[in-house]
Amino acid sequence: MSTVLYEHPLNERIRNYLKVEQLFAQAYSCLSSDISIKTSHQVFFNALFSILDTLERNDIRGDLIKELEKLEQNLVVWSKVPDVDTRALEKNLSETVKLVSHLRIARPTWMQLKEDKLLSCLKQRFAIQGGSSSFDLPQLHFWLHQDENMIKLEIRQWLNLLSDVSSALAIILKFIRLRAEFETIEADSGFYQDNGEGLLLLRIKLAKNAAYYPTISGNKFRYSIRFMLPCQHTGRRYANQVTVFQLARC
Repeated sequence: MSTVLYEHPLNERIRNYLKVEQLFAQAYSCLSSDISIKTSHQVFFNALFSILDTLERNDIRGDLIKELEKLEQNLVVWSKVPDVDTRALEKNLSETVKLVSHLRIARPTWMQLKEDKLLSCLKQRFAIQGGSSSFDLPQLHFWLHQDENMIKLEIRQWLNLLSDVSSALAIILKFIRLRAEFETIEADSGFYQDNGEGLLLLRIKLAKNAAYYPTISGNKFRYSIRFMLPCQHTGRRYANQVTVFQLARC
């Protein structure tokens, strides 16, 4: 059965991780062979500059190092469990150790992006609504009319400077998502709530043809899920019927 996945963080740290993960997905999507950078460059640069702003405003690098060190300890413990997949575990452990080493470098590689002359110029104009027009940024207009393969090569080089961050996020979120399996739940009158103690992330699956969607609120103590129906007049309304969904409490 085809499903739609919704995720909701239960603390600010996981919220930042998910935001940056989605920004990386947007940035990398522009490298797809069936997407022209001339039409997708706005998505790429907005995502890239948002990633850089988030890294500057929040100590995500410090949080990632702590998470990876904790994961490294857990992987060592799991290696002693009978019948464990040794090859997969050793691969994850090796990747974790490598990422910790790279992220601990005093001057992270992504700082080079702040010194890039083209990016510095573009970032100022992209902060202004409609500020990236060809007459405001002739250098961008010129860049976009270079060979498409050369443009995408430069984009890959920029993103490679952020690869330690994206790889660290990927492995951390992978293991957070693996903390729980999905279970089927029926919510009376379209509402469900439970204790959130010890949880980091809620993952909800709905059938693709379901007529409702979840709105989620909560923190580390308690969370609630209210299912809504789209409404042409009010935008949305409560789904008051029994709603069936799958929930993973990670």
